[in-house]
Amino acid sequence: MKPVLLAALILTLHTPWLAAQTPIKPTHPNVAYGQHPSQILDVYLATSDKPTPLLFFIHGGGWMNGDKANPDFLDRFLKDGMSVVSINYRLIPQAQEQGVKPPVKACLEDCARALQFVRSKSTEWNIDKTRIAGCGGSAGGYNTLWLAFHDDMADPKSDDPIARESTRLVCAMTFVPQTSLDPTQMRDWIPNNDYGHHAFLLPSYQSFIDQREQLMDDIRKYSPYELVTSDDPPVYLFYDTPLAMGQPAADPPHSANFGGGLVVKLKEKKVPYIFNYKGATDIPEPDLFRYLTTHLQAKK
Repeated sequence: MKPVLLAALILTLHTPWLAAQTPIKPTHPNVAYGQHPSQILDVYLATSDKPTPLLFFIHGGGWMNGDKANPDFLDRFLKDGMSVVSINYRLIPQAQEQGVKPPVKACLEDCARALQFVRSKSTEWNIDKTRIAGCGGSAGGYNTLWLAFHDDMADPKSDDPIARESTRLVCAMTFVPQTSLDPTQMRDWIPNNDYGHHAFLLPSYQSFIDQREQLMDDIRKYSPYELVTSDDPPVYLFYDTPLAMGQPAADPPHSANFGGGLVVKLKEKKVPYIFNYKGATDIPEPDLFRYLTTHLQAKK
């Protein structure tokens, strides 16, 4: 099953209110935030007489496919007076065509640029730029975590007003995300993992391991795990599989072990988190929608 479909199935199974929604048309469809045809986003604006919080949604699909249509939580957010933006971004095939190295760079940096673009439109779209949460599943969750943990990419001295905008999030909600691109670390967590070498256009996982040392600068730059610092926003990690660190997984790219590995770093850096996986107990906030709205609606 494709990652994006798996994430959608997980959401439907665990959040029944997401199922059977009537499609909602964007207020502003296919808005370009860059020159490439994939650098577009849909804007769903809530009706409000004051600036609204916003959910910034990033689709999954293993950086190989997927689309911005039908972002999760859309109906609930709009009914509760919060807006939603759902983005497309260059995928690995498009990055390869453009000669981007490593190609995963395009997938991630497009998300940052889209977020900055949205903030640049905050007055026009009646958005509170200080209250933006990230959300995504699988590779979209990876991208969301990368944004959440990355230092602010705003360049206040830039001649480009969009580049002067912040890339920070209030919080991040992720579904079955991968959390690292270190091949050895991923195999330590999940011995049968065979996911990730495509981010560097490598032909096999063994070649990924063989070239690890040469790739470490990029691995550190583009792995959420490597970017965690104590000033990062709260994150929610949701997995539909049990935690079994160091054990093979039935679905390695979506294993809860990715969350288990990241949690060690989150604890070390004292970053607030919720780790919700199959069999977990005493989850402080099992309602995913309420987690988001609690952070977004908090007074600033």
